[in-house]
Amino acid sequence: MNRGAEIPLCSEAIQWADIIFVMEKSHQRKLSNKFQPWLKNKRLICLDIRDEYEYMQPELVELLKKKVLPLLK
Repeated sequence: MNRGAEIPLCSEAIQWADIIFVMEKSHQRKLSNKFQPWLKNKRLICLDIRDEYEYMQPELVELLKKKVLPLLK
């Protein structure tokens, strides 16, 4: 939970989601610690992508397509 996020994560968003993707294991730990009561029966998937890319950077978009699309089928 990045305090500088344009749209901060909240329990309502987690309740709405079926699948939650995070970039790094540290993000997964933070999410689990802060929102554990709302994560029951949710798929929380770590993509193991270092959080070093700029927004919509083409390399990041390609990585996301490669890792996320197969999980949505």
